[in-house]
Amino acid sequence: MAKIPITPKGYRDLQKKLRHLRKVERPKNIKDIEVARSHGDLSENAEYHAAKERQGIIVAQIADTEARLADADVIDPARLNLEKIAFGATVKMLDTESDEEKLYTIVGSTETDVSRGRISIESPIARSLIGRAAGDAVTVTTPRGAKEFEILEISYIELEA
Repeated sequence: MAKIPITPKGYRDLQKKLRHLRKVERPKNIKDIEVARSHGDLSENAEYHAAKERQGIIVAQIADTEARLADADVIDPARLNLEKIAFGATVKMLDTESDEEKLYTIVGSTETDVSRGRISIESPIARSLIGRAAGDAVTVTTPRGAKEFEILEISYIELEA
C-alpha cells in the first residue's frame, strides 16, 4: 500500500482523534447501550438500536483512523529548505487578474482545510504548483476556469494548531 504524506501536526491530530474515539466515544457508547438495554424489550427499543448503530460508526472511525496512521508518511516541512514547491510548502501567490494575494499550504488529504489555506496535495492547485519556484507564473485549472498566478514566496514551516 502506498504511503500517504502528512505533516507532523496532521499525524498528531489523527493520534488525538484515535485516543478520543477509544477513551471517550467508545466507553460512552457502551454505557448508552447498557442504559438502553435496561429499558426492556430490545426489539422495539429505539435508544438501543441508535446506540448500536453509533457503535458501528465508532468502530468504523477507529479502523479508518488506524489505517490512516499506518499509511502515514510523516514529512516535516520545517526541516525542508527547498527553492521549489513540494509537499509541506507554504506558497504566497498573486492572482494576476484580481491582484489578490493568496496563501496556501500544501498538506495531506486528511489535513485539508480550505478556510485556513490548507490544500490537499491531490488538489488541482497543488498539482499545478509542485516543482515551481518563486517568480514562476502558473496557470491553474479550477472549476470556474483557468486562473493565472505568480508565485511570490515559498516557505517551509511547521503548521500550528
